[in-house]
Amino acid sequence: MTIINFNDAADRRGYWLTVPEILEDLQIHRRTWQRWRALGKTPDCTRLPNGDLRIKRHDYEAWLDSLAEDNGSAG
Repeated sequence: MTIINFNDAADRRGYWLTVPEILEDLQIHRRTWQRWRALGKTPDCTRLPNGDLRIKRHDYEAWLDSLAEDNGSAG
């Protein structure tokens, strides 16, 4: 059986984020994240066989961009 060190792969590629990394970036509590996830308001997550969640960096960044308010002039 091949053993993959997921953390090393993520560090090399900068591809995956952990939930704690996102919580730190957004400066929110885990419970807030859990509530948002239950409401379907988080970026897509991948559940690993050990139960941990990972989020693709580009999905996270696209999700952040989608939250930006349009401050352009209103009609």
